Amino acid sequence: MLSTTCQYALRALACLAAHPSGSMVGGEELSQQTGIPKNYLSKILLTLGNAGLIEAVRGNAGGYRLAAAPEEIPLVRVVELFERHVSKPACLLGLRRNCSDQDPCTAHEAWKPAKSAYFDFLETTTLSEISSAAKPRRSDVGAKRGRNTAPSPGRSR
Repeated sequence: MLSTTCQYALRALACLAAHPSGSMVGGEELSQQTGIPKNYLSKILLTLGNAGLIEAVRGNAGGYRLAAAPEEIPLVRVVELFERHVSKPACLLGLRRNCSDQDPCTAHEAWKPAKSAYFDFLETTTLSEISSAAKPRRSDVGAKRGRNTAPSPGRSR
């Protein structure tokens, strides 16, 4: 659903969000931690820096860090930098530039709820929620599936 570049940008930012607030992460280290090729990552970081999402500091103690708290950065702010269709939603079938209720394509009504949920997710989910530092939600730790998440007596995990 998202381009590789956008996925990499989100991955890099989530990695930065997982580090202690204000700490610098070097480009080489960030590349290794995220699995993003260094040259590709540097171009993404340039875009993120120009957008004011990260700060870059040169020198031995330099690196990259978030310019704001991760809970203040909605995903839509990142995705809009790399995905043109987010701010200008296109027709699912690629038939119209501006598929709308007034000028719908044949898939418009079926696609409308999914498209709305997608945009709502991007607007309401923050970087802190997708970073590895995020605390798992109660439903994410097995409660929905009825699993007992506590170790059984006498058994170690």
